[in-house]
Amino acid sequence: MTDDTAVIQALADAQKTGEPVALATVIHTQGSMPRHAGSKMLIRANGETIGTIGGGAMEAKVIQAGLEALRTGTPKLETYTLNNLDDGDPGICGGTAQIFIEPYHPPKTVVIIGGGHVGVAVAGLAHWMGYKVVLSDDRAEYCNPSLVGGLADYVVCMPQDVPQYVTIDAQTYIVAVTRGLPIDLALLPALLTTPAPYIGVIGSRRRWALTYKALSETYPLTDDDLKRLHAPIGLEIGAETPKEIAVSILAEIIMHQRGGTGAPMRDMPQDEK
Repeated sequence: MTDDTAVIQALADAQKTGEPVALATVIHTQGSMPRHAGSKMLIRANGETIGTIGGGAMEAKVIQAGLEALRTGTPKLETYTLNNLDDGDPGICGGTAQIFIEPYHPPKTVVIIGGGHVGVAVAGLAHWMGYKVVLSDDRAEYCNPSLVGGLADYVVCMPQDVPQYVTIDAQTYIVAVTRGLPIDLALLPALLTTPAPYIGVIGSRRRWALTYKALSETYPLTDDDLKRLHAPIGLEIGAETPKEIAVSILAEIIMHQRGGTGAPMRDMPQDEK
C-alpha cells in the first residue's frame, strides 16, 4: 500500500468512526521540493500523522496548521518557501509548495427529546440532511425504529436524564419537543449543564413565558443561558403541520450553525447572495 493510499484509507476509517482529522494535500510545487503535487498527509487531533508531505520543519508547520484547522473548522491554503532557514523558511531546498489543509469533523448531532409527531418529523428530516440523530422519549412506544428508522440511537429515559445517556458536546443541537411545562422545568436545567450550543424548546410564547418565570424562580438563568435557549423554537415561516414545523426547526439550526440571518435572499445585498 502506497503512502497516499494509506492516507485515503485512514480518512475513510476516520469518517466511519467519527474521528476528527485534517487532510493536507500538496496542490502545487515549484522548484526543488521533497514531494510532488498530490502528495497527502492525514493529521489526527493528537498530532499523530499518516503519510508525509516532505518531512522536516515544513511538515511540522503543516501539522500545526492542521491542528488549527481542526480547532476552527476552516480549511486553509498555505504556501511554504524552502529557501533560507535564517529567514524563517522551513527548509533550504529552494522550492515553493502550496498545501491545502482541510478539516474533517464527524457529522453534527441532533438530539430530539420527545417522540411525538413533531419529534418524529424532525428526526426524519435531520437524518435525511446527514446529521447524526438521536431520538429520546420516556415512552418506548414513542422511541423506536418503527417510527423513524436509521437513526444513530433510540434512548428511552426520563427527559432530564438524557445527558446521562447521550454524549452532548459543542457539536450537538438539542430539540426539546416535550409534552408540557412540568417536563421542561426538570429538563432545561439538566441541558444547560451541557456544552450544547443550541437548545430549542417547542411551545407558544405564552408557554415559554410561564416556563421562563417558573424556571427563573429555581434556576439562576444568565444571559449566556438565554442565548442558548431558543424558545419558541424555529423560524417564523407560518408552519402548521409537523413536517412544516420540522423545516422551521432545522432552518433555525442551520442558521445558528452557519451564522445566517434568516432574512429572505432577495433582501440581501447583491454581493452577499
